Amino acid sequence: MLINKPLAAAIASLLLATGVNAAPRLDTTKVVKREATTPATAGQASAGQRFIVKMTSRSSQGRAALSSSLSSSSRRAGISVGIAATSSSPARPAASAQVLRSMASPGWYVVKTSRKLTASETANFVRELAAEPGVSTVQVDQLYQPLDVGTRAVQPRLVPNDPQYGTMQWNFHDATGGVRAEQAWDKSTGQGVVVAVVDTGVVQNTPDLAANVLPGYDMISDHLVSRRDTDERVAGGWDMGDWVEESYCTQMGAPPHVGRASSWHGTHVSGTIAQQTNNGAGLAGLAHGAKVLPVRVLGSCGGYGSDISDGILWAAGATVEGLPVNPNPAEVINMSLGSSAPQACPQIYQDAINQVNAMGVVVVVAAGNSNADAGTYTMSSCDGVISVGASRVTGGKASYSSWGSRVDLAAPGGGGSVDGDPQGFIFQVINAGATQPTDQFSVGGYTGTSMASPHVAAAAALVQSVAPVPLKWNEMRDLLKRTARPFPAAIPASTPIGVGILDANALVTAATAEPCDPKTEDCTPPAVDLSNKVELRNLTSASGDVTYRFTAVAGKPLTVMTLSGSGNASLYVAAGRVPTSSDFDASSTRATNTETIRIASPKAGTYYIRMTGNFSGLTLVARQ
Repeated sequence: MLINKPLAAAIASLLLATGVNAAPRLDTTKVVKREATTPATAGQASAGQRFIVKMTSRSSQGRAALSSSLSSSSRRAGISVGIAATSSSPARPAASAQVLRSMASPGWYVVKTSRKLTASETANFVRELAAEPGVSTVQVDQLYQPLDVGTRAVQPRLVPNDPQYGTMQWNFHDATGGVRAEQAWDKSTGQGVVVAVVDTGVVQNTPDLAANVLPGYDMISDHLVSRRDTDERVAGGWDMGDWVEESYCTQMGAPPHVGRASSWHGTHVSGTIAQQTNNGAGLAGLAHGAKVLPVRVLGSCGGYGSDISDGILWAAGATVEGLPVNPNPAEVINMSLGSSAPQACPQIYQDAINQVNAMGVVVVVAAGNSNADAGTYTMSSCDGVISVGASRVTGGKASYSSWGSRVDLAAPGGGGSVDGDPQGFIFQVINAGATQPTDQFSVGGYTGTSMASPHVAAAAALVQSVAPVPLKWNEMRDLLKRTARPFPAAIPASTPIGVGILDANALVTAATAEPCDPKTEDCTPPAVDLSNKVELRNLTSASGDVTYRFTAVAGKPLTVMTLSGSGNASLYVAAGRVPTSSDFDASSTRATNTETIRIASPKAGTYYIRMTGNFSGLTLVARQ
């Protein structure tokens, strides 16, 4: 994103004039432009090497048994005896292993060796420890990275007066690529809901956001990652920066690398969720009535899976050893992070997700920026999560977005420079510091599925705020998919990014609708308009039966057809009424997903179209 000086100056004056956090200030010369890239792989450990172990015993004897097992497995793995240097390898001192702490997920522990192990030593140690009695699972405690980014229309009541909303936040209001936020705000702003952002934390006192941020927790337990003085976890959840100097991460096992500035990733994500809105300053947030709970798990070089897992559970209100219970448990958790290479969901993540799902928490994750099958990467490879792909201002797939059957729906992530500035980026207020946070702030334009995911997390907060009964995660996923609007641009069948684009208005409308009583009212779903020769793509039966309507003229043949996708669809058409499988003017019910109906001499007026069956990725078009 390119911020010109007049624009930045305007934002600065507006923020300061309104008294929003007058001490921090916007840097009028800050230039920020960040597009999604595939993050580099980080190393595995600092000083020593960390592992996570699950014991079959959940009692106090589990820890004692593990401590005993570490000694014997270290000896069998050959790491407890030093090895002298040779002409081809340096000397390796004897290594020991100890239990660092219990984890929040029952039965799990963090183990650390006294030095970094070689690849062969690691494999031997994992194998021998896994063979110990009472040991269920052993895996390396890996580092993960943030994922870099017939009715009359009614004018919505809330069109925010935030000065940059209209020009920069297409993702909320654009008719083609946006999420229809303004209409949703008439029904809900997320009031009373807590959304945890498990990320790099939030910069304390960020202008236009601070009033909507609750005190969270910094879960990072390695000072090299946190950039704090000790390995202790601390209250707050404030982003201390995630910058790295050149080759800084090599001490954790990474290859040599260039330096980079702090991303302020969690602050940007949090702004999309709950930036203060309609306050005459800065930008808007989708669930601006909700509160953000920052849970810092990512720092320099990424974040350990053990800290991320504990962060998930602490956010939901579970007990974490050595920490106070979270007084503001989250109903929704956003995770814009993941593995930088293909990886199945680690058991520690799955255990944590299962636990918070059982507590009623909805977990939303970014699909990833690798333009690969999201189901082969963490977090989308985990069960119990809602996976979000990234769309552009055109409503098409962002080039970097990961895809596949595991992606549930898409939300704006930005197309980057291909769509230009500002239409190619998602904007929010971020800190202007290169390393540690300063009192200067700027507007940052980012792209990525990291930017798409918080749209859905915020939409979930809109629902939970007004739903008669809070939705469980699978109920939320199904409602999101059922109310998503069809992609207005072609999505290649080989790279699907869900059933459609988030429609916040349709979502909240459906969540607050009273159940229909067919004995006293017409329960037919509202029809979706079809325009002549305009294709509706990526339709799925997961959305339930949907009725479409087409306004025909007399005397010209009308053709209605389905194509592409997979499965078996049936097509029914009727003039002036909604067809059923037993009441229709024409039908096509071949055992395929390709159906065609041709009406040679249609009447002038409305034709209703209904599809049934089990299908996905389908395209529907009417031509006359």
